[in-house]
Amino acid sequence: MDPELLSGPVNVVRLALHPRGLAARTANLAEWRDHMLERLRRQADLTADPGLIALIEEVKGYPVPPAADRRPEDYGQVAVPYQLLQGESWLSFYATTTVFGTAVDITLSELTLETFFPADSATAEILAQAHAARSRAAAA
Repeated sequence: MDPELLSGPVNVVRLALHPRGLAARTANLAEWRDHMLERLRRQADLTADPGLIALIEEVKGYPVPPAADRRPEDYGQVAVPYQLLQGESWLSFYATTTVFGTAVDITLSELTLETFFPADSATAEILAQAHAARSRAAAA
């Protein structure tokens, strides 16, 4: 991972899709890239945010990966799993997106929270083991 991607305000889209970021460890990069670009385009269409439009153009300039040999489980186009190589294990996640908004508070209407959950039992077990190891280390 390029340390430059972690300096200053970190942009998660850039971190996930940049060739020197998580892109090299993402099993379904072509599919995940398309999913993220579509979400960004929808948000840009709604907000006309110049920073978001610039980010879309930047990300579109990253190398386009070939379709992966490893295909994620089909969720019937309801969700696109994110598959990440961690060590020798593939971790598979699905995400939910929650948008907080009110008609009165413009800053709150721009708050979006994306949360990732294990998409399979193997990923849940690896995460549980990692959490237990961190808890033991913190207690020591």
